[in-house]
Amino acid sequence: MSETTLEARQLYKVFGKNPGQAVRRLKAGESRADVLDVGTAAVIDASFTVNKGEIFVIMGLSGSGKSTIIRMLNGLHDVTDGTITINGDPITGIPANRLREIRRDRIAMVFQHFALLPHRTVAANVAYPLELRGVPREERLARAEEILALVGLSGWGSKVPSELSGGMQQRVGIARALAADTDILLMDEAFSALDPLIRREMQEQLLGLQEKLHKTIVFITHDLNEAMLLGDRIAVMRDGRIVQIGTPEDILTDPANDYVAQFVQDVDRARVLTAGNVMERPRPVIPDTAGPRTALRTMRDHYMSATYVVGKDRKLLGMVTDRDAVDLVRAGAKTLQAALQPVPQTVPEDEILINLFVPAAESPLPLAVTNDQGRLVGVIPRITLLAALGPGESNDLTPPAKPMLASEINAVLGEPADAGVAKEAN
Repeated sequence: MSETTLEARQLYKVFGKNPGQAVRRLKAGESRADVLDVGTAAVIDASFTVNKGEIFVIMGLSGSGKSTIIRMLNGLHDVTDGTITINGDPITGIPANRLREIRRDRIAMVFQHFALLPHRTVAANVAYPLELRGVPREERLARAEEILALVGLSGWGSKVPSELSGGMQQRVGIARALAADTDILLMDEAFSALDPLIRREMQEQLLGLQEKLHKTIVFITHDLNEAMLLGDRIAVMRDGRIVQIGTPEDILTDPANDYVAQFVQDVDRARVLTAGNVMERPRPVIPDTAGPRTALRTMRDHYMSATYVVGKDRKLLGMVTDRDAVDLVRAGAKTLQAALQPVPQTVPEDEILINLFVPAAESPLPLAVTNDQGRLVGVIPRITLLAALGPGESNDLTPPAKPMLASEINAVLGEPADAGVAKEAN
C-alpha cells in the first residue's frame, strides 16, 4: 500500500473582501460566478493525496486554480478553508515560525522564472538552502558541487546566472531545490519558459533524476503532453475545482466528463498508452507437454498459422508454426521440441505503443507481452494496436502469415475433411 506524504482536504481559496462568506455560499451550492460580489474563488473544495515517491501533476488552463493550490501547499497563500498535512503534520492553522521551519526543512520549490540570486555564483545559489540552515561554508559548497554534477552542470559552479542559458539556469533552480533535501519538491510551471527542445530535455532529465532520487513531486503545468509524460497521477482542474484525478491512462481512456474528453482529444496516445493498457488475453496457447497433433488441431480450430508454446506458470518458451507441426506429425514425433522456434520479439507491459509498431510488423503472431518473470500475460494483435490510437491513425503493418487450409491439416491428421471449425478461404 502506498504511503501518503501530502494530503489536502476540501481546500478553498477566496480572494476578496469577504472570503468566509464566499466559502459558506459555495458550500451551500452557489457557483463561482454567484459569489463574485464578495470574492474571487480561486480554489473550490479541492481534495487529493500525494504518495511518497510519486510525481503528482496538477494541470488546467490559465485561471483554473492550479498555481494557487501549489502556493497553498507551501504557505505562500493562506488557506481560506480546508486542511493540508505533510506526513500527518498540519501546515494550516499553525504559527508562522513553525511554517517557516516546514518550508525550510520539508518543502522545496522550483519556480517558473528560475528566481536565482544574480549576484551569487551558481554554486552559492545551489548552496543557499544549506546556508539558511547554518551548514558550514565548505560543507555546503561541496554539497552544491555534488548536486550540480547530478543535474549535468559539473564545472559551472563558479559562474554567475547571467552566464548560463535558460535551460541551464532552470537546472540550477532544480539543483537548489535538491540541495535542500526536503520531503517534497514543488514545481510551478517549471519548464514553461523554456524553448520546446530544451523543455523536452528538462522533462527527460527530471524523469532520470526521479529514478535515482525518488522524490515526492507536485508538478504544475498547463501542457497536457507534459502532464502525460511526467505524471504518475494527474489532477485536472477547471474553474477552481478538480474534475478528475487518475493515471495518464485513466485520463486518456476514461475521461470523467466532456471537458476532460475534449482536453485530451489531441494527445499523442501512442506516447501515453502502454502494452498493458491495450493487450488482450492470449489466444489459445500450447503447453510444452502437448504433442504436434494437439498443436495442429488448436491452430486449425482457431485459424492460426502459428501459436505460442508455454511451460510451467505460463513461461513463454517459444512458438511453433502449422507447417512445422505437420512435419513433426509426418515424422511420427511425439513432442514439439524439434520444431520449437524462438519468439522474434516480446515486449514488457509498460512499453509505450509508439515502440511497438516495428515488433508487431515483424511478428508472425500477435505481439507477445511478458512480465518480469518471462510469463506470457497478454498479446497485442495488429488491429488492436491500430485501434488503440483512435480514429484517423494508420500504419502500414505487414499482414499475418496465412494459415494452412483446414483440409490440408485434416489430411495430415487423418481426420474427415470437414473436421474443425475453421472455414477455408475462397
